[in-house]
Amino acid sequence: MSTPVHRAIAALPVPGEWTWQVVVRLRRRTLGIEVDESGDVLFAVPPNADPAAVARAVRTRLPRLAREVRDRRARPDEPAKELVGGTGSNYLGRRHRLRLLPAGEGGRVRLYRSWLELPRPRTADEGARRIAQWYEACGTRWLAGRLSSYASRITHHASRVGLPAPRVEARDLGPKWGALGQDRDIAVHWAVLQLPPSLVDLVLVHELCHLRAPGHGVAFRRQVRLVLPDAEEREKLFADAEPVLWRGAVR
Repeated sequence: MSTPVHRAIAALPVPGEWTWQVVVRLRRRTLGIEVDESGDVLFAVPPNADPAAVARAVRTRLPRLAREVRDRRARPDEPAKELVGGTGSNYLGRRHRLRLLPAGEGGRVRLYRSWLELPRPRTADEGARRIAQWYEACGTRWLAGRLSSYASRITHHASRVGLPAPRVEARDLGPKWGALGQDRDIAVHWAVLQLPPSLVDLVLVHELCHLRAPGHGVAFRRQVRLVLPDAEEREKLFADAEPVLWRGAVR
């Protein structure tokens, strides 16, 4: 259905090959832009959105948005693993090998020395689910300690956001790597915990900075760089690493 906001965006030089839509979300106060796994774009707006203001905001983001759409469409198929002994798994940037234990031994996934130990599952999907749950549990504990250092109230310290620490957890976020909830809690995709701490920090700080600056405009970018002066370098490393992150697919 055509709306004033939809018509305002359609009047911009949006590439004709894009698939995009506008949705009204009652709880939104600012424009939100989401790009899904296939490169389709969703513009989320509040009920009282000003079409002209939305169009101006979208126009400023078109170059960066075009790169994201292009990268999503060029992304290879999601990596899949075969859960056999010796299969590699990363946790916080360190490589570990999978060790399958007898089904009744220990009953839980654990990291032991250089091994990620998994009691033999009945199916590959069950094994992947249990490994993901291990990432979620360990990742949530690690993220909580990490986040508090960034959110501490440290006056006149440029490397801190200056906010009380919200709750944070690692969980499956589908196509997103990080999310800020309506309750202002932060979630990080468990798959991100495969990356080195500096890149996990990038996702964490990205969401934390949204507490101060909604959207991805100039104010938000400035805030991220106050916290992480080398954010641009980290973003390039993350862009190279994220297409091959394992998110639970098995073969």
